[in-house]
Amino acid sequence: MAAEEVPMGTVRLKPVVFFGAALLVLAISIWAIITPSGAETVIGVAVGKISRWFGWYYFLAATLYLLFVVFIAVSKYGTVKLGPKHSKPDYGLFTWGSMLFAAGIGIDLMFFSVSGPVSHYLAPPQGDPQTLGAARQAVVWTLFHYGITGWAMYALMGMALAYFSFRYRLPLAIRSALYPIIGRRIHGRIGDAVDLAAIIGTVFGIGVTLGIGVVQLNYGLKVLFGVPEGLSAQTALIVVAVAMATVSAASGVDKGIRRLSQLNVLLAALLMLYILVVGEPFRLLNALVQNVGDYISRFPSMTLNTFAYDQPIEWLDAWTLFFWAWWIAWAPFVGLFLARISRGRTLREFIAATLVIPFLFTGLFLSIFGNSALFLVRGGNTEFGETAMNTPEHGFYNLLAQYPGFLFSAGLATFVGLLLYVTSADSGALVMGNLSAELPTPVTDAPSWLRIFWAVATGLLTLAMLIVGGVHALTNATIIMGLPFSFVMFLIMAGLYLALRTERMRAEARIATLPGRLSGRMAQHGLPGAPTWRHRLARTMAFPGRRAAVRFVDHVCRPAFQEVAQELREQGAEAEVLEGIAEENGLPHVGLRVPIGPSEEFLYEVWPVELPTPAFATRSVSTHDSYVRFEVRLAEGNQDYDVMGYTKEQLIADGLDQYERHLEFLRVQHETATRSGFPGHRPDDPEAHLPE
Repeated sequence: MAAEEVPMGTVRLKPVVFFGAALLVLAISIWAIITPSGAETVIGVAVGKISRWFGWYYFLAATLYLLFVVFIAVSKYGTVKLGPKHSKPDYGLFTWGSMLFAAGIGIDLMFFSVSGPVSHYLAPPQGDPQTLGAARQAVVWTLFHYGITGWAMYALMGMALAYFSFRYRLPLAIRSALYPIIGRRIHGRIGDAVDLAAIIGTVFGIGVTLGIGVVQLNYGLKVLFGVPEGLSAQTALIVVAVAMATVSAASGVDKGIRRLSQLNVLLAALLMLYILVVGEPFRLLNALVQNVGDYISRFPSMTLNTFAYDQPIEWLDAWTLFFWAWWIAWAPFVGLFLARISRGRTLREFIAATLVIPFLFTGLFLSIFGNSALFLVRGGNTEFGETAMNTPEHGFYNLLAQYPGFLFSAGLATFVGLLLYVTSADSGALVMGNLSAELPTPVTDAPSWLRIFWAVATGLLTLAMLIVGGVHALTNATIIMGLPFSFVMFLIMAGLYLALRTERMRAEARIATLPGRLSGRMAQHGLPGAPTWRHRLARTMAFPGRRAAVRFVDHVCRPAFQEVAQELREQGAEAEVLEGIAEENGLPHVGLRVPIGPSEEFLYEVWPVELPTPAFATRSVSTHDSYVRFEVRLAEGNQDYDVMGYTKEQLIADGLDQYERHLEFLRVQHETATRSGFPGHRPDDPEAHLPE
């Protein structure tokens, strides 16, 4: 499904989110540029306190995120689709997998693939350096920091946002994942605060990647073209990269980000295979197999290893705590982007792909480059090892220089790095633009000017942090900015679980009321005016156009809902007929709302969906390029069946079927809550229903 862009002039900004985030980013950037030494001191003090007070929390939080995601994948909830039941994935597996990888990984993969293993070998967190044991754990620590724990954070955010957006028709925004907890208050100040925190974390998370990318590309250009290293060249690189990101972001997902992602994966794979072939292929493959085994066997103990009895504080700040904060900072941005491209996938499929596909490639990349670097250091090249550990941006290129065809490999590495830089920047600008604007549909993108603004703002922040203290200042700032959003992620876990649990109970209620629905329909046969099998056959073969859709609303839907609403009011219940125009196609929709008690309501709508006329439709049946379905939508989302062509009596009968099912669901929910003491709804929220 191609993305649509809101025309300029029609977009409505979220003022608190946009202006709050923009002012904060600009203020921090200006402060850092004017007083870099003061900013460096403040950031350093803050990181020290967070490391001392919340180091254990980062370890525990990362583990709980992973356990929750795996639980959802293997549980009965894994079959739930991110979208209506009939929806199909918008992208093929290769394109989807490419965007999963490229959106979640930046040029930092090249930066740390060499410096990480070498640093862990020369200065391990435990044990003696430069030993066989240090060599075995060096690559494994790097795999751990880039492993499934971090990707689980992306999966958590992505599946929650896609679920609430594509099934519940809520905005594709972080706030939507909190709906089961705070209800309609997501549209107020609390929701604004959540989206604001997400944008701030995203800006700093991307800023780290861009800062790393700038210093690495600067060195690559020095090697290739003699461009001097320094702030001037890095500033020019930021301007060039932001300009490229702006062009790509303005092109949208389908034209820009998708194509760059596919090219990214292919060229990165080419670079990796080149080193494998011209290096020591059999030794590297042996090391890869051993790395995988060590990662699997050591993963449980590494996950919760806080080094409580002899903490390497500097190592933790520079590596594990930084990486977990970095993944958290990237989680809202990448999660929203993954949700944006994953409509039609099941939860199990989405989680498995997010945890496995990117990590397979990442693991191969890290193992091949990391072990190549370790072999050099263990072979006696101590100068290379010191350079890779102390000036990481030099390590990757210095490794390539050890192999033939350096100009080719260095040029390819620089181009791949630039693409990784751009795909991180443009997807980030796209997501931040969407978060800061009111958009009509989940597949609608913010206008180009808004994405351009965020691309420029991210570049400015990156430059400011480079002035303060280079990459070190960026990593420290990420540890600070990732902390607040880590608490929001626990609320998102609770909201998603509540929603899935509620959906399961609704399914059980549907099964319980099925016999009554079937008997009710069977009772219509033989009555005067009851639909015949010929009517049913004609409806099945029809592919009605827009005029027929309008007539259906005027002659069937509206009268049916008005009659039912009138009868409900006569029996003492409140009822309201809802009407409006669907923004996606300009066709009318109509529905019925029935409040039930102080905190529940029944909502039944028929919603127009315009689709291309299928090829098997005969000319005598349909002469339209598109046809219209009227799908039933309840408060919990689209029910995925079409009522176009129903008679008034059939539509009333179907609405009453759904009404009876909803009452049965409330009964089951009440009994479950009574038995478990776990509330199924919020009695304190008088508007506990989804928006129209």
